Amino acid sequence: MQEEARPGTGEQAKQLALAKLRQAILHGEMAPAQRLVENELAEQFGVTRASIRAALIDLEAEGLVERIRNRGSRVRVVTVEEAVAISECRMVLEGLCAARAATVATDDELAELADIGTAMTKAVADGEPVTYSELNQRLHARIREISGQRVAVELLERLNAQLVRHRFQLALRPGRPQHSLGEHLAMIETITARDPRAAEEAVRAHLTSVITALREERVAS
Repeated sequence: MQEEARPGTGEQAKQLALAKLRQAILHGEMAPAQRLVENELAEQFGVTRASIRAALIDLEAEGLVERIRNRGSRVRVVTVEEAVAISECRMVLEGLCAARAATVATDDELAELADIGTAMTKAVADGEPVTYSELNQRLHARIREISGQRVAVELLERLNAQLVRHRFQLALRPGRPQHSLGEHLAMIETITARDPRAAEEAVRAHLTSVITALREERVAS
């Protein structure tokens, strides 16, 4: 069967390049400060340089890429100070989502959150920090989705995208999953109890812990 041709130009090509570049950055396939060479990327994705350039402009607006005058583009380096500031914003927005989720979640959705909590507990017991990190992100994402607060969800997706490197480093720090597990289980418990105030407080407590861990990372480095 002949392989379906990919769009080389136009809006479709830009969206293809945008999706591929975003995925590579978020999955850590492109490291912070890595140069993004338009010719190489155009050849890799089968699109024009103009499509790559347009995609890089969008990624710059998302905070994932920085364009340096006369030097081209690179994956943006997010400092610990910025990561702390982003986490402070997350505290407000994710607290809002958790409070709303506690009010609107269905029984099936609550059961799904409980299942994630069980899987997180198993990942910690089995010593699987990468699996735990993936479940961690899944839990936060499901709470946002359940809340139905679209504006907060869009803002959080943009903020969280900038924390990939720090999130991965925290996940691999010895003892961090064990420390944060109880915080995540408290989030699930308070949402399941349909207590919006307690759910918001549980999220704030968790992200306060994340901020403390980030500051420890700065001291250690």
